Amino acid sequence: MERLTNTMKKFSLGGKVALGVLTSFLILAVFAGLLTTHPHEIPSGPGLVPPSGDHFLGTDDLGIDLWAQLVYGTRISLLVGLSTALISVALGGSLGIIAGYYGGGVDEKIMALVDMMLVVPQLPTMVVLGGFFGPSIVNIVLVLSLFSWARPARMVRSRILSLKEEPFINIAKSYGGGIFYITRKHFMPEIFALLMVSFIRLISRAVVAEAGLSFLGLGDPTNKSWGLILNHALGFRGIYFTDFWKWWVISPLLFIILLVLSVSFISKEVENIYLGR
Repeated sequence: MERLTNTMKKFSLGGKVALGVLTSFLILAVFAGLLTTHPHEIPSGPGLVPPSGDHFLGTDDLGIDLWAQLVYGTRISLLVGLSTALISVALGGSLGIIAGYYGGGVDEKIMALVDMMLVVPQLPTMVVLGGFFGPSIVNIVLVLSLFSWARPARMVRSRILSLKEEPFINIAKSYGGGIFYITRKHFMPEIFALLMVSFIRLISRAVVAEAGLSFLGLGDPTNKSWGLILNHALGFRGIYFTDFWKWWVISPLLFIILLVLSVSFISKEVENIYLGR
């Protein structure tokens, strides 16, 4: 916790603003029930009401409050982003450590799998898998994780290859230290920053990917995310020939852009502090 606090203190002004934006989204996600006055799943007024005192961002064609949808959608989008990033970094980091530590045939097999995942066209494959497994948050997280672990694995493996030649690693091995001990005591402190940067980057990528899949109609209809709100809005006939798009389309799009930009700024700050890039 102290390390995290010290890191945030080193942020530039832009990084602190980005951290404030991300914190605001986290507050929306955690306290969604306290920050909305209308339900997010059932109508609470007439359809297509413009922004007003009662409906902060208006309502959609069904009369469901858009502010409530966006706030609860924040919870879904962040859940997908954080879950995908955590699974991908854990899986990619573990495989990268194994490949770099053991080398030889183990390294070749893992890296062949990494190379295959990096050359597979992601969007068409994700669309096919999303349609095959069905629309649910769990399936979306698993599909996104499947295409997100390879890059962290490659970066970690490269770092481990150089670390394992260090004298202190050989000394640890000579005293009977195995891969788990060496990883905990020596590898993790060295690759922590790399994993942190990868984790932060993957959050924004997962949010955008989930929004894209939901926009294409592959999102979970029972858990309305920002992408699903866009899908519903743009599926409304004549949306651009009316003023409805000003609050129905722009608001979820703005939320996505703000989250992606804030996470990107934070990733850059962490990268500059720990990796000196």
